[in-house]
Amino acid sequence: MSSVLSTSRLRRLPLVTLYLTERCNSRCVTCDYWRHGRLDASLDFIQRLIPSLSSLSTRVALISGGEPLLNAQWHEIASLLKGAGIKPWLLTSGLSLAKHAERASQLFDAITVSLDGTNARTYQAIRGLDAFDKVCEGIRAAVSAGSKVGVRVTLQRANYKELPLFVDLARRLGVNHISFLAVDVANPHAFGRTDDFSSDLALSTEDLPVFGDSIAKLEADRAADFESRFIAESPAKLRRLQQYFAAVQGRAPYPAVRCNAPEFSAVVGVKGAVQPCFFIAGQGAAANEGDLESVLNLPAMMELRDTIRAGRRPECVSCVCSLYRDPDNVDELLLP
Repeated sequence: MSSVLSTSRLRRLPLVTLYLTERCNSRCVTCDYWRHGRLDASLDFIQRLIPSLSSLSTRVALISGGEPLLNAQWHEIASLLKGAGIKPWLLTSGLSLAKHAERASQLFDAITVSLDGTNARTYQAIRGLDAFDKVCEGIRAAVSAGSKVGVRVTLQRANYKELPLFVDLARRLGVNHISFLAVDVANPHAFGRTDDFSSDLALSTEDLPVFGDSIAKLEADRAADFESRFIAESPAKLRRLQQYFAAVQGRAPYPAVRCNAPEFSAVVGVKGAVQPCFFIAGQGAAANEGDLESVLNLPAMMELRDTIRAGRRPECVSCVCSLYRDPDNVDELLLP
């Protein structure tokens, strides 16, 4: 594992997350982008970022949003990044994936599809649309087109009992792997939220032992899937999700966070706003003219990274992500 930077100045940025749009075609109960999103990133803006990304030795660009496939220039942006030697990675709801599967498979080195139900009823309850079959169609089309596809599940009260069924579904869809994340109810400002946000999406106290039993059964029944990393998280990491929900209910401390994301990555919004990660704002810093390297090394941004590294940001204590990666390993950067 590479050592972290000895100073706050970033000289390399192996991974960048680019928001292509604030618009979304889902209606998720966990997110407000679909309510308020209006803006798209332009091809010209991404073009202005390329020199900084090259100078920072960026190797992977996670293309996110909103729903990035709603940006009419998504394929041109992906081509631009690929031409600059950067591996584009698509994070999508999958609603438009069947339509774009052939082109997406040619342009993206990896595709991750958010899929929060194993049936139409659960999917609609969480994502707000009767689109389960359409998303599965898109996943199958991308797999058939040769894409490296992963499924990402946000576990919450409405779907946690389907834990083993998600693994079964992922196998039937033919994806490379499936990963699980807890619904974020601790950060009221994540995912474009602007209104009061309630934590009733989290597991209740009564749900916790049921979830624990489900994890234990999955560990016993799917040892080979854990070993091969078809299930991306280890059983220990799944139990960390259980502890997170216990902490939300005040019955345990939040699990310890080990994260080096701000040391090797950054998030860039559609208007150029730069953040150290998804959950922490970037002190108003913006790379409007494309000089991302200078923005990342503004005094306020370096001080912010120092604060994060020292464990003094409250968002980090209750973070659902806890991302730790080897910035020199491209394959690891492309993992969920």
